[in-house]
Amino acid sequence: KAAKRQKNRIVGKAPEGECFLFFYPYVNQNYMPLKRTTAPCRQTVWKPTPNTTTSTFSPTALQKNFFHLSLHPKQRYMKYKLIVLDLDGTLTNSKKEITPRNRETLIRMQEQGIRVVLASGRPTYGIVPLANELRMNEFGGFILSYNGGEIINWETQETVYENVLPNEVVPVLYECARTHRLSILTYDGAEIITENPQDPYVQKEASLNKMAVRETNDFLTDITLPVAKCLIVGDADKLIPLEAELSLRLQGHINVFRSEPYFLELVPQGIDKALSLAVLLKKIGIAREEVIAMGDGYNDLSMIQFAGLGIAMGNAQEPVKKAANYITLSNEEDGVAEAIDKFCSQQ
Repeated sequence: KAAKRQKNRIVGKAPEGECFLFFYPYVNQNYMPLKRTTAPCRQTVWKPTPNTTTSTFSPTALQKNFFHLSLHPKQRYMKYKLIVLDLDGTLTNSKKEITPRNRETLIRMQEQGIRVVLASGRPTYGIVPLANELRMNEFGGFILSYNGGEIINWETQETVYENVLPNEVVPVLYECARTHRLSILTYDGAEIITENPQDPYVQKEASLNKMAVRETNDFLTDITLPVAKCLIVGDADKLIPLEAELSLRLQGHINVFRSEPYFLELVPQGIDKALSLAVLLKKIGIAREEVIAMGDGYNDLSMIQFAGLGIAMGNAQEPVKKAANYITLSNEEDGVAEAIDKFCSQQ
């Protein structure tokens, strides 16, 4: 309506998730089109095309606003109070390290009063080094581990929330793993417990989390119940049928999903990053509209949809990108810092 009042017209049709605008300022009975330039997100920016046949164009305030039009304009002006980050594929690069730019940006945001949550399927011990690197203990940050099964206030070391596997389910998981000739593991403090320490996938999990592997001859006897989660590891072609079997057999008791083709996660019923994040927000008095969530994988989808501003990495799975409000650069290109600078630097 405002465009009509300004004697401009907006035309064009775009595919889902993208906005195509053709903005024609009315100048001396001639239309001077604006050139479309794209950004790697659901946003479109417009610049005037030089046109020597028309008089000088001086854009009105309305027209200037169109130059920076966003499909989610409220997100430009929201004051965010919490940044929630997945780790692998999001905060860390392929070397599983936080880049200097990401680290400096997150510390600067915390110094300005924005709190940080590290949300991962990793066990708590596997997140601690990254939390310390970001100095989250100084700024009231939180660790959300086991895909939301445990939340810890890293400043006070207090466990805010905890959800564990039912004790009676663990023997069932162990027997299924043995039947399919696959390795099963769980966690105890800084250690991974398993009967197959030389399994390459067990070693991969240990390396990822910088944890020692403790060998046991009797898994069910040596673990301390209850446990936050178990992990069955192996080749994807072996895990696919087991995933289907356990999902059916233990439906309503636990959640079964693969975080990687070779990792079958076995977690308490209802474990989900968004559900756990909702618990945390209620405790600390922050609204979901004041939250930024970033991720790349299927287990990040719920929190990206839940947050006021959901951001997908450039390397994210396609369903995650489609659900996000914004697509940033990849985890190899400081995508976390790029998004934070865009949406938080003016707060």
